[in-house]
Amino acid sequence: MENATLPAHFYLTLFSGVGPLRYPFFLLTVAVYFVVLLFNFSIILVIIREKSLHAPMYIFICCLSFNSLYGSAGLFPRLSVDLLSESHAISHAACFTQIFIIYTYAICELTILSIMAYDRYVAICHPLRYHSVMTPRTTSWLIAAALLWPLLCMAVVTFLTARLPLCGTQITRIYCATWAVARLSCVPTSSNSILGLFIATTNLVLPSAFILYTYVRILIVCRRSSPEFRGKALQTCLPHIVTFVNYVTASFCDIVLSRHELDRVLNVLAFIFSLEFLVIPPILNPLIYGLTLPEIRKKNMILSYSSKIAVISKH
Repeated sequence: MENATLPAHFYLTLFSGVGPLRYPFFLLTVAVYFVVLLFNFSIILVIIREKSLHAPMYIFICCLSFNSLYGSAGLFPRLSVDLLSESHAISHAACFTQIFIIYTYAICELTILSIMAYDRYVAICHPLRYHSVMTPRTTSWLIAAALLWPLLCMAVVTFLTARLPLCGTQITRIYCATWAVARLSCVPTSSNSILGLFIATTNLVLPSAFILYTYVRILIVCRRSSPEFRGKALQTCLPHIVTFVNYVTASFCDIVLSRHELDRVLNVLAFIFSLEFLVIPPILNPLIYGLTLPEIRKKNMILSYSSKIAVISKH
């Protein structure tokens, strides 16, 4: 406790070995961020502009794109600066701001996917009641809950982590993370660890269990229905399933790997998964929904052009 301090800066040590590769990585980071902005803004603009898409399913897709832009803003601008920086220092306030943004994005992704699963469950299992259940008011309440719960969770976690007395300043990641900062604490962090593990598991396990439950019910209904009905149900559910499986896999691996001291090989895995859940979904989600849902694809010139290029390249 004698050397406990509240450091003015943290140092992101994973950048130290980049060397001359910083410039290619910088260009790659800028290019990826540009793609994220382009694809997600295109989805948002199409859904906002087209009145025919002002339905719960498309509104939730729009929320998913907004969340991708929010999470990406917490990573890419700072990452671009750090790649060109010599010191790789980040201020105390900026570090905890980044923690708050990245992890509220992470929780929001699952809460939004959960309300999207509920929407598909009502539409497929109770089609005659859909418009009476998924009213504009219900849709608004679901979106508010999906956004406010992550903000509340991370406000508590960030506040408790920021109060820890620290005996170090080096973070072995390319962005600030809760557990990376907590490891620098001069005092036991068992209470923080228990709370953090509780929030991490509940926000991963409970939404995942709910989504799996809705799809079991949907599969039961599809099994009893006509092939035409099954095809239409699959068309609307497949993008959600792909998004959900990709995101949960990356998030689970990141949570498990980030809590342990790792050897060199596992450190590479931890690095990949720590970026995967922040980079892949913001690119993959608009592509999946934009290319598989005809209502969006017909109205979105950017994604329609992308699909034509993909078809031409196959031939």
